Amino acid sequence: MLELKDICFTREDKKILDHIDLKIDDKKYIVITGPNGGGKSTLAKIIMGIEKPDSGKILLNGEDITSLDISQRANLGISFAFQQPVRFKGITVYDLLCMSVGRKLKQPEACHFLSAVGLCPNEYLKREVNNSLSGGELKRIEIATVIARQASVVIFDEPEAGIDLWSFNNLIEVFEKLYEKINSSIVIISHQERILNIADELILIANGKIKESGTREEILPKLLNNTRSCRFLKEE
Repeated sequence: MLELKDICFTREDKKILDHIDLKIDDKKYIVITGPNGGGKSTLAKIIMGIEKPDSGKILLNGEDITSLDISQRANLGISFAFQQPVRFKGITVYDLLCMSVGRKLKQPEACHFLSAVGLCPNEYLKREVNNSLSGGELKRIEIATVIARQASVVIFDEPEAGIDLWSFNNLIEVFEKLYEKINSSIVIISHQERILNIADELILIANGKIKESGTREEILPKLLNNTRSCRFLKEE
């Protein structure tokens, strides 16, 4: 279980996160949503260790990890997928998968991870992770590395960013299957209704505070009913 206790974060005299308390139970599919600038991505980066809170604690299975850096948290099983996946000139998809698990993979293993995200292994294993790949392809490859790592907590920061509608539709299918394939808690930062609709739990953050939290059945109707006035869901 991942737990955040009384997390505060201020930047340039602006309070971005204001006394956040949050529990993420094991093997839960959670989507964090809310208006732009509300603190969602900052919260994700604080969980990963990219940003450090001004105060508060972060616990992973009861262990205080507040002072740990990104690498240390990754070694404990927290994985982070950026809005824009990093491109690596000279590194192949196969190399990236091997780096994700920390050992040389047998080809059938690597093929399995790519097949799990709907990519043909024969077409992608030897390709470089560079500008020849589309945004949608990069997102899927990044998800394949997450599956390979078998992290206990996986965070996706607005995975729909920078991809076309066809890639987005395929990405939704991958996320729907992802929960069945890995024994992890999945946290997605997103505005998209279709992503909200596959979550176990939804959390609404605005003005640095958690405004609503609960099951999809409890929270989603409230979000949809307030879309016209609040505009915290992006239209596709």
